[in-house]
Amino acid sequence: MKMNKKLFGLFVSAICVFNLSGQGITMQANVKDVLYPVQATMYGVFFEDINFAADGGLYPELIKNRSFEFEHPMMAWTQPKSDRYSLNKNGGFASPVRAKEGGYGQVYLHIDIHDDKGFILENEGYRGMAVEKGKTYRLSAAINNPDNSIRKLVFEVVDQAGKVYAKGELMPKGAWKDYESTITATETIEKGKLVIHFEGNGSLDIDMVSLFPTDTWAGRKNGLRKDLVQLLYDLKPGFLRFPGGCIVEGRTLAQRYQWKKTVGPVAERTTLVNRWNTEFAHKPTPDYFQSFGLGFYEYFQLAEDIGASPLPILSCGMACQFNTAELVPLDELDPYVQDALDLIEFANGDQTTAWGKLRADMGHPEPFHLKMIGIGNEQWGTEYFERYAIFEKAIGEKYPEIKIVSGSGPFAEGEQFEFGWDQLRNSKAYYVDEHYYKPPSWFRENAGRYDDYDRKGPKIFAGEYAAQSVATVSPENKNNWECALSEAAFMTGLERNADVVYMTSYAPLMAHADGWQWTPDLIWFNNLKCYGTANYYVQKMYSTHRGTHVVKIGENGKAVKGQNDIYASMVYDETKDQYFVKVVNTSKTAKSMTLQLDGGTFEETGKGLVMKSPNLSDLNSFEEPELVKPTSFDYTMKKGLLKADLPANSFSIYYIAYKKKRK
Repeated sequence: MKMNKKLFGLFVSAICVFNLSGQGITMQANVKDVLYPVQATMYGVFFEDINFAADGGLYPELIKNRSFEFEHPMMAWTQPKSDRYSLNKNGGFASPVRAKEGGYGQVYLHIDIHDDKGFILENEGYRGMAVEKGKTYRLSAAINNPDNSIRKLVFEVVDQAGKVYAKGELMPKGAWKDYESTITATETIEKGKLVIHFEGNGSLDIDMVSLFPTDTWAGRKNGLRKDLVQLLYDLKPGFLRFPGGCIVEGRTLAQRYQWKKTVGPVAERTTLVNRWNTEFAHKPTPDYFQSFGLGFYEYFQLAEDIGASPLPILSCGMACQFNTAELVPLDELDPYVQDALDLIEFANGDQTTAWGKLRADMGHPEPFHLKMIGIGNEQWGTEYFERYAIFEKAIGEKYPEIKIVSGSGPFAEGEQFEFGWDQLRNSKAYYVDEHYYKPPSWFRENAGRYDDYDRKGPKIFAGEYAAQSVATVSPENKNNWECALSEAAFMTGLERNADVVYMTSYAPLMAHADGWQWTPDLIWFNNLKCYGTANYYVQKMYSTHRGTHVVKIGENGKAVKGQNDIYASMVYDETKDQYFVKVVNTSKTAKSMTLQLDGGTFEETGKGLVMKSPNLSDLNSFEEPELVKPTSFDYTMKKGLLKADLPANSFSIYYIAYKKKRK
């Protein structure tokens, strides 16, 4: 059969296109070609109190505005007419009172009751109030009942129809005193509310009304939410950055985060409005405040619990530049600098120091071993670097061993970014914090971002990053597989450049399903359950296979950073005497991979983990919390030659071990 030249050309072109679509990559690695160490801090977590991540989340107090110190003291509380006893009138009245000298707390509630059993108070909780069948809860309150006219307070968690799910009581007598009891839930409810009934006629005062699960992380009284901390612990993070983020700065200087107001007795900590409460028109949350039950002591304790180095971030004397951009004059910056010095003493000082003694009095006589501190969050411009220099000098003189984290601003490129880097190259900043919230394609295209960074300059802290499925700050952003897969590809570049990239963390960390302001987020939770996103599992695959040293891997000597949609990195773990090869295929088709390993004799069978999904829009949810997660696989190779198919849209890790000597 004859074919004319034109048809023959089309035929050949078609074959070439067909072969190209299925082609893969051939990589080489010599296991003796170890490049540099991977820092223990390489993969960490960044906690910010956004999306109700603290109160109503990690700090699982069930009562919202327990101390009546929100901007409107009765926020979250109502005084409905009671029909429980077929009464048609309200049998009393509650009004907030600002405490005078000798009073209890800053604000408490004064209640006058003139119809026995005819008055109730209700609290709505954090987007409802959850209790679980069979679990116990610590009920407590501070009560002043000077003439003993009120015989009993009955507390009930109920649904909208009044069905009782948990019930307890307190019987106050005399002047101000703390009362406590334990109640057990008889059934499970996600969105209940608290109702308080009063028995007796007369007056009393009440404050710090609390209902707290007893089953907390490490069993601590009024400790952290167990399932959420477990997700953090499972990441094996190298560091914990806290408490933010933009809440460090505050919209105004008066609303900045002041760590000294978050330590000491919980009842004495000052409530503060959360700067995210009305930040976004798409999700206003005017009831968002910080009780600071989760304060700096608890953050340090959490870091210790999950095996992470603490990284506190402090105000540099600048309010958020996207809001008021208030500035502390340079000649008035001393109190801010002193806060930083005192924090180091609080974390590391012995009990002969004032702040070290406070830490010990709170229950932690040993130091928290603070090694680094951040000054400012996302500030930019001359004003920031003038103030940063003052902090740098003061900290360096008193605590030269403390490494300082500075920042290049909120943008990943541009004039302010370049100006910031010019300033920091000449400073003594040890880490520079870079942030990027970009489309998935940006992450794939920037896997080589740090290939040409100055190895003699400051080290990189990729402190906030997340692929945005729609647009930055869009309420429609999703934690879909395309975003997670693109982050996995980008992270091969972070790992390949571990000699300059020392710390990385996804952001934000947590979001309440009914109280979020920002998407996407690494972990989602409601009042009863939580789950890790596909992005979470990508982070976990990297953090739990961090290794100790980077090993060179490439295609004909070149790094694999997107050739034919494939990305790769390799590390050695000296503690396990094992290699981890990470390979990402961002193509919608499977690709062949050939890896030639030299420098040793290797086991011919091995295991690995793979995350994959044919649908880039797939995402985990409360209904399907593990739709996209790692699964294990087996592989074989001969004489150091590994041939495998990389599934479409996949992230794989191959475990490679030296061949064991036979007895």
